[in-house]
Amino acid sequence: MKHSARVPDPPGEPGDGGRARHRLTAHLPYWIVLAGVAAGLITVRGGNQAVRGGTLVVAGALLAGALARLVLPEKRVGMLASRRRLLDVAALALLGSGLLVAGLIAKVPGS
Repeated sequence: MKHSARVPDPPGEPGDGGRARHRLTAHLPYWIVLAGVAAGLITVRGGNQAVRGGTLVVAGALLAGALARLVLPEKRVGMLASRRRLLDVAALALLGSGLLVAGLIAKVPGS
């Protein structure tokens, strides 16, 4: 008769083998990008002077999402992975760089 040592379950719910913690950390890059976009949009609401800053924050969040999608493995990007890797990276990078250019060259009224 073979005996095997019982390996304790990682943190999470007992008996789930650590899957609950993995589900939370797998979506972390998505939530970070989403928080950055939300922070930028809230900043934009601050008025004319805050439009440039908010646009740059949103652009930075999208570019960070593109970088995360490019370098992280499939299992770690969570909801950032919606299509093939290169298509996701291209879409996020194009939107991020477009907003970056718009934020840098836009004329802000009253300045």
